[in-house]
Amino acid sequence: MEEQNKILAYKSPKEHYTADACIVWCFDDRFTGLLEEFVKSRGYKNYDLVKIAGGAKTLASPENEADRLFVLKQIRISINLHGTKHVILMCHEDCGAYGGKASFTSDSEELERINNDLKEADHILKNN
Repeated sequence: MEEQNKILAYKSPKEHYTADACIVWCFDDRFTGLLEEFVKSRGYKNYDLVKIAGGAKTLASPENEADRLFVLKQIRISINLHGTKHVILMCHEDCGAYGGKASFTSDSEELERINNDLKEADHILKNN
């Protein structure tokens, strides 16, 4: 059976929105429910989502500079197009982008790496 390409029709609101946040989140589906809870707990009505392997790791320690530049560009677009007020960075334990738990000798080593990457990603955002 041959698959066909289709364009989905959707009548979106004509007015633009202001984004409460741009959220850089890992695309690991285990955390989709957490994302929904997080957004609800913050009371965000509108947000722009940059969902990529590793989340904020891609800013702090990308496999190549083009990956970091792509994420920075998405955040800039969110700010410029939707007047984004906050940027939220996310990383998580047992992330495949880090090589999973097997890449670390202990839980504390893994958490230290994640915390360092979040600090570095924050520093990069503030300086770009």
